[in-house]
Amino acid sequence: MSRKIIAILRGVTPDEVTALAETLIEEGIDRIEVPLNSPDPLKSIERLASRFSKDALIGAGTVLCAQEVAEVDQVGGKLIVSPNCDPYVIRATKVLGMASYPGVVTPTECFAALKAGADGLKFFPADVVGPAGLKALRAVLPKATETFVVGGATPDNISRWIAAGASGFGVGSGLYRAGDSAAEVRIKARAWVREYDALGIAPAAALSL
Repeated sequence: MSRKIIAILRGVTPDEVTALAETLIEEGIDRIEVPLNSPDPLKSIERLASRFSKDALIGAGTVLCAQEVAEVDQVGGKLIVSPNCDPYVIRATKVLGMASYPGVVTPTECFAALKAGADGLKFFPADVVGPAGLKALRAVLPKATETFVVGGATPDNISRWIAAGASGFGVGSGLYRAGDSAAEVRIKARAWVREYDALGIAPAAALSL
């Protein structure tokens, strides 16, 4: 089962990233991003891609320009997540055959992202949009649009987000804070997976690009 949960390992180092990713995958979270404002992020992504490319969708977050997209591609990443909606970044991502999840808040950004070829939308900061805001936007978006919420979602409230139309979640400090051990990440991951599975969400499509 591929759960629509993207683990955001902001602040992770190359020396610790493999053990953390292995723990996440063991617990059932198989989408992992390393934000580019982490220490030596491309090395971390390269290590993850070489080790887990058959088991997980690996990529980068906080991607702000086409050059960064190319750099992630060169080390084997397949997922590009941004905090903003930049059509140039989205198009560069799709030219290289990677998955694109730009950050959006407004209807204008949503439709600009989809027009540029985005695979899904990252609502960020989601706690500003809120479940009510997401529900209103869902009413005008194409039904098949994937909507990931980032910021404001916890295991205790994901049912509210799903009811409002969320497809999945990007989870940062709720899964990992810089310096967390693999054991600490395992506890958090189990809580997320337990609550996610309790909602009976249908499995996502296979992770292939």
